[in-house]
Amino acid sequence: MTEGSTRRTMLATGTAALAATCVGCGNNNGSSGSTETPTSSETPTASGAASAAAGSALAQTSEIPEGGGTIFKDQKIVVTQPAKGEFKAFSAICTHMGCTVAKVADGTIDCPCHGSRFHIADGAVAHGPATRPLPAKSITVSGNSITLG
Repeated sequence: MTEGSTRRTMLATGTAALAATCVGCGNNNGSSGSTETPTSSETPTASGAASAAAGSALAQTSEIPEGGGTIFKDQKIVVTQPAKGEFKAFSAICTHMGCTVAKVADGTIDCPCHGSRFHIADGAVAHGPATRPLPAKSITVSGNSITLG
């Protein structure tokens, strides 16, 4: 083996090891250093949302701030109310590196890992590095109750 091929082998091996080590780097759950604003919430309320499954109550409409939203970490969903009485739901997993979004503020859903922001009305990218929108999720609003599915 020549010196050049040994160097290439070492570089390739080192790069692979570094990549394997960093696989978990982008999977920050947003729990460190995140701050809350009056228009955001990370946790479900006492409405039983912590155990919500498809077809069961996720939240009451009054729990989703107008012009903002609420993040339900257990269900990996963010529910927004872009305009009075209009409710939308999106995946709470950032399309950039898979982090869980941490807050909803100033009309965007914000990821703490690399600064991606998504519009609360349609999940579209407002600021990268993400290039794909947050996938829409199915919810049903019946009276004052918001349910999954």
